Amino acid sequence: MRIEVLVDVKTTLGEGPLWDVDEQRLYWIDSFDGRVFRCTADGREVRCWDVPQKIGSMCLRKGGGAVVSLQRGFHFLDFATGEVELIHDPEPDKPNNRINDGKVDKRGRFLAGSMDTMEEGGNGALYRLDPDLKVTKLEGGIVVSNGPCWSPDGRTFYFTDTWSGRISAYDYDLDTGSIANKRCFARNQWEGAGFDGATVDEEGCLWSALVYVGKLVRYTPDGEVERIIDMPVKKVTSVMFGGPNLDILYVTSMAKPPLPRFPGDPALRGALFAIHGLGVRGLPEPRFAG
Repeated sequence: MRIEVLVDVKTTLGEGPLWDVDEQRLYWIDSFDGRVFRCTADGREVRCWDVPQKIGSMCLRKGGGAVVSLQRGFHFLDFATGEVELIHDPEPDKPNNRINDGKVDKRGRFLAGSMDTMEEGGNGALYRLDPDLKVTKLEGGIVVSNGPCWSPDGRTFYFTDTWSGRISAYDYDLDTGSIANKRCFARNQWEGAGFDGATVDEEGCLWSALVYVGKLVRYTPDGEVERIIDMPVKKVTSVMFGGPNLDILYVTSMAKPPLPRFPGDPALRGALFAIHGLGVRGLPEPRFAG
């Protein structure tokens, strides 16, 4: 196994690595500074787009461009012009919330949740954006929405409220996009850590970034710890497999903690990392069908 710094742009809050198999490009975001980045598998040809608000996540569209979850709702992003267009703001009455982590299911729906910016109250919710642009609330009472991903068959949905101390699993209906039968998949064993971004590999194992303790954990499909990787920084935020063979694990990190109570990091803070030689492959990330 080898960990390298792929791109060091000192993202204030790096998040959401997203490998696109069609373009053979890696996207990631800076949540606090409102930026979308793109590069090649080996970190070349770096491009950046500015968005007008804090950004929690993004997905690519089948017809081109992207959907971005900004502080005030879901928007389209046109890569050619850099313009954003509001789709829907599901929380106009909650100015202290922002939309956070999100992913696309096998049928092209975008699921993303909101969070309390002070990370204290259960003011957030999980939403589903359908290809017809209808927004549906799936769950409420969430402090910090994070880590949405699916089993390889798309029928188990994983999600975490970061400070709940657990990753939850749900039955996922691919025909309707509904969730049911919520249960505990894994519990946090590390003091001071929070479950952050996650992805599932082709063997059905879930990889979670343990923010504030600098660990990546691979869980088997039955929730057992299979391996732990210690990273060069404490504030790792999210993970995604990519590269030509989908065997490189890309890891984002943050340069500055969002609140004073969280720890700092050395010189590599905010870097984008690539991990080689894991002997594991990921799955292609679907595009939004709308």
